[in-house]
Amino acid sequence: MIDMNRLVMVAVGLMLFSACGQPAEKSKQHAKHEPVTVGADKDEHGCIGSAGYTWSQLKKECIQIFNEGFRLNPVAIDKGREVVSAFLLMSDDQAKVELFLPNDDHHSVLLNKTGDLNYGNETYRYDAKKSILYIKGKVAYKGNVE
Repeated sequence: MIDMNRLVMVAVGLMLFSACGQPAEKSKQHAKHEPVTVGADKDEHGCIGSAGYTWSQLKKECIQIFNEGFRLNPVAIDKGREVVSAFLLMSDDQAKVELFLPNDDHHSVLLNKTGDLNYGNETYRYDAKKSILYIKGKVAYKGNVE
């Protein structure tokens, strides 16, 4: 009977010791997958990207470009793929436009007025009359002009 009690005590002791190590392992895994709090992703200007805000060089403030800008949709759209638009924001004096391209690390590009309703630089040209954005001389995006 004593040997049976010792055997049970040893078995219980081993189970307790082996169970002690697992919670620490789980807490390490849990710490790696902490959710990011919305609003904690401010950029260098203080704009909260998860809320749709981006810095505007023209306005010198954080804006939601999809609410304030003019939408330009790509001319070439692959079937079954989502449409990712570019946006334009015009300065109050119409001397410049700010171009927001999807997937661009520079966030936005300023284009100076080059002629009547035309804006551009060496890479981009925007024809405001036709609402067409040319990239390296080729039509890339077009807006809805009514």
